[in-house]
Amino acid sequence: MIPVNEPQLNPRELEFVAECVRTGWISSSGRFIEEFEKRWAEYCGRRYGIAVSNGTAALQLAVACLPLNPGDEVIMPTFTIISCAMAVVYNGAVPVLIDSEPRTWCMDIKKVEEKITPRTRAIMPVHIYGHPVDMTPILDLAQKRGLAVIEDAAEAHGAEYLVGHGTPNPVWKRCGSFGELSCFSFYANKLITTGEGGMVLTDDEKLADTARSLRNLCFQADRRFYHQQLGFNYRLTNMQAALGVAQLERMDEIIAQKRRMAQEYTRLLKDLDSFQLPPEESWAKSVYWMYGVVLSEKSGRDATWLAQQLKARGVETRPFFLGMHDQPVFHKRGLFTRERYPVADRLARQGLYLPSGLALTQDQIEQVCAAVREVMHG
Repeated sequence: MIPVNEPQLNPRELEFVAECVRTGWISSSGRFIEEFEKRWAEYCGRRYGIAVSNGTAALQLAVACLPLNPGDEVIMPTFTIISCAMAVVYNGAVPVLIDSEPRTWCMDIKKVEEKITPRTRAIMPVHIYGHPVDMTPILDLAQKRGLAVIEDAAEAHGAEYLVGHGTPNPVWKRCGSFGELSCFSFYANKLITTGEGGMVLTDDEKLADTARSLRNLCFQADRRFYHQQLGFNYRLTNMQAALGVAQLERMDEIIAQKRRMAQEYTRLLKDLDSFQLPPEESWAKSVYWMYGVVLSEKSGRDATWLAQQLKARGVETRPFFLGMHDQPVFHKRGLFTRERYPVADRLARQGLYLPSGLALTQDQIEQVCAAVREVMHG
């Protein structure tokens, strides 16, 4: 079976983790944590990094840093992982959903302003499967309406967005550099992995201090076991950070490898009329975190059928996200019960992603594409 993802770990990772074990710095203190925070923040063009236990924790921490009251609203895409909506709900706020844009699968920015109400406090754009959201209109709207932006860049390590595209002086900026706060995941299938792990980035010193305090149970610097706020235990370990530091050394190589893999998939599948392949807009540099395909409804088949056919041929896949508006857990809370988002529904029904891990070989890519072609031509 060709796995949907397999991480690529090198001797450098082993060397750094062995140092943690040898020196005894295996918990939530040590040189690698500070180095990972500093270097990842710098890579993304940020001032501060706050490492946490996973990407979900990063989102929850970022939302908790905002001055939200019960019932305040955060606008976000319906087509994303449940962590985004969960972070909003756990902090007492209400997620307000936006449908997907058909071409990029990211949130449809044209629909954001119509969802703003007097209770709206923030917008949470999510870069989907390695392709950036069109951020300039969101940032302009947020500034005009006095809203915070929490950027979810969990799937977009190293991806770039052309700020001000269509203007005389556009500038390329890395995803993770936008808004008041941005969030990353370093799960095993990400471009950089620490097994589990995540990070919150910001340019605001007060927000950084708040995030650090909340991450660490809100201990007081001068009186450790005296608490004025309730925080979280969201700390990352030094051993996990060591993995991240090692991989940061070859970040350019990792991105180039991801883009080469996507180019090969596109080359081998582009003549199949029954598929929509991942796009790359002129204002985006995608990292193709996962190589997704959307099966045409005219084929009379759906992604579940395709996944079963590919599994029978030794190819593992994963389905696309199921929209937040279709999640029973939120219906039980009275959320989204009569809401419909047709683009997200189609993506969930017709989309899946193919093996996309960094350990994927050229021979495996060719095997996957041969299996896809056999299924579709069979």
